Amino acid sequence: MDPSLAPPGTPRGGPVVRLTCVDHRVTIRSLDAAHPRSCREEAVPEIRPFRGLRYVPDVVGDLAAVVSPPYDVIGPEERQRLASRHRANVVAIELPVEAAGDEPDDRYRRAARTLASWRSDGTLRKDPHPAVYVYEQTYRVPGAAEERVQRGFFARLRLEPLGPGGGVLPHERTLTGPKEDRYRLLRALGANVSPVVVLQERQDETERLLDAIVADPSDVDLVDDDGVRHRSWVVVASGTPEGTAERLCELAGRAPLTIADGHHRYETALRYRDERRMTRSCEEDPPFDHLLVLILGTGSTRPTVLPTHRLVLGLGDDAAARLVERAGELFDVAPATADDVVAAMAEPAPEGGGRIGLLTRHGSAVLRVRRETIEPYLPAGGEALRRLDVTLLGVALDRLAGVDAAAVTRGERVRYTKSPAEAATAVADPSSGVDAAFLLDATPVEAVVEVARDGDVMPQKSTYFYPKAITGLVINPHES
Repeated sequence: MDPSLAPPGTPRGGPVVRLTCVDHRVTIRSLDAAHPRSCREEAVPEIRPFRGLRYVPDVVGDLAAVVSPPYDVIGPEERQRLASRHRANVVAIELPVEAAGDEPDDRYRRAARTLASWRSDGTLRKDPHPAVYVYEQTYRVPGAAEERVQRGFFARLRLEPLGPGGGVLPHERTLTGPKEDRYRLLRALGANVSPVVVLQERQDETERLLDAIVADPSDVDLVDDDGVRHRSWVVVASGTPEGTAERLCELAGRAPLTIADGHHRYETALRYRDERRMTRSCEEDPPFDHLLVLILGTGSTRPTVLPTHRLVLGLGDDAAARLVERAGELFDVAPATADDVVAAMAEPAPEGGGRIGLLTRHGSAVLRVRRETIEPYLPAGGEALRRLDVTLLGVALDRLAGVDAAAVTRGERVRYTKSPAEAATAVADPSSGVDAAFLLDATPVEAVVEVARDGDVMPQKSTYFYPKAITGLVINPHES
């Protein structure tokens, strides 16, 4: 249905909604009560090409010297190393730091001046035509020999409120501190430097289009400090529905997208959009109504999700010594040495999940959940949330170790690590303060999508998507 055929009073530029009926499908801009309720309403996202702001190789030289990891995985030492690597490393505008004598917000204003100077001196150049930017990462999971490929594309996504039934779905809660930092930076820059990463449900046609694109030589080819190879292709929009860029956007907009990484950036962009609308309410389809996203599929080149293991503090020797025995209240317990537990958890996760490794100085074990036993203690929510291993672990921490969800959220009793070996070392050292470690299998990508579709959010530190999208390949300026 043409948007012009929507009922009188229907607002322009609202969230796209797909009405799925028994024998047909239509997509319109928005709904009101005049539409038949016999149809199932499903909001879908709006994706489009854009004119990206990119580094000019002839000016900056090696592109590997000017890109960086995302801001939230950069520590102070790495930030300093990146800044010293090249005068135009993107970390200067993505993660500005305070200088002596700075007033509040000075670092954000300094980042904005830096961005403006790079545009003026030719370090960055805005592409002449709208495009999508196909992106491929070739990598190995830490500790594994198998080579994997992650593939998707950068585009603009129209912002809309997060929530059940929307075209963009969250899977985790956000924290106030990181959002305030990102808001102040966005307000100063007027540009998205790093993307929000979203998951597109598997589309075979999307995979075929991307396969054809990456068969050609890439526009960017670099290897980062972790050995991940990053390649990118500029796919210029033709302005017709038959164009490859347009087709990729249309396919991605057929079903809701799930945020994988970047919830804080998304919510920040919503706040910034609302602020800008108050001062520029007459502008039609303003660029700040959109943000930069990296759209990844959940098919053959799906992203990898790594587990985040839990280190429990403050149990005391007596409680830690009873953990393996008490685990039998909720799990089938297979006692083992710490090395054997670590080795067992390195094996592929069992069908249906429910496996957790437990390490203490007084004994260790591999635990297999008894669903019927743990069922009464599971939190409210959809089935996808209730069967997650991290949800099962939340029950175990509460029932067996006296660490409830509030204590986990406050960070008082639990620390986190990606390394099973690090967890085992911490448990073995009495001076570490760690009394027990719980090792988890990775959360399946499909589970992330299912939880979001149910309108639920996952427990803290449920997912760690790897590898992270590199920052600096393409910037989204809030301009036409």
